[in-house]
Amino acid sequence: MRKKIVAGNWKMNNNLEETEALLSELSAKLPNTHADVVVAPTYVNLATAQRNLQSSAIKVAAQNMHYAENGAYTGEISADMLLNIHVDTVILGHSERRSYFGEDDALLAKKVQTALDKNMTIIFCFGEELEERKSDNHFTVVESQLKNALFQLDGTAWENIVLAYEPVWAIGTGETATPEQAQEMHAFIRKTISEAYGDAIAEEVSILYGGSVKPTNAEDIFGKPDVDGGLIGGASLKADDFIAIIKAI
Repeated sequence: MRKKIVAGNWKMNNNLEETEALLSELSAKLPNTHADVVVAPTYVNLATAQRNLQSSAIKVAAQNMHYAENGAYTGEISADMLLNIHVDTVILGHSERRSYFGEDDALLAKKVQTALDKNMTIIFCFGEELEERKSDNHFTVVESQLKNALFQLDGTAWENIVLAYEPVWAIGTGETATPEQAQEMHAFIRKTISEAYGDAIAEEVSILYGGSVKPTNAEDIFGKPDVDGGLIGGASLKADDFIAIIKAI
């Protein structure tokens, strides 16, 4: 049975004191759940988060990493640096990294391979822009992003990969894909993986929905058969909202 996952991407939010306060509140209020719960604070607070959550079921992830092991890459963070502070999960390919920092499929394929070489878990993000959905190219775009970055991998690599479908037009806009739209795309993603790697792998891959998930819509979205949880942005910064979303799964 594939994992249910609720992951909070905090992006460039929360200083040290705010991070500690939110982690403390989340730990105190965390319900009994069969889902994996993950938070991804900013780089400078990852070590603190890992220490503060040692006795908690909440896992810590990084928001990004470089593909090189070390070297003259000012401002970048390597896989070994993350592993050294016991962070073994990383978000790669987020739409904001793609659009603001020019990360393309070729670069992401290198990052994915590095993370796999280090036996890290990857939350791999992908999804279409508004114009691509309006022009009815959303399936083609998603298929291309998956194939270019991931389909060169051996089948065993999928044990370390979680997918996060992000309709870019629904991130931070207040717009949300309907549960039916989310299910339609998630089913397509699973079918695409099945065609390349077989049903067994496709059925084991967790596919998260990431696009303005809120307490008011989480249950309907998570109730769809091919939606295995969510990559949560703004709502993960409010303890009560994030806890309500976790309960919804």
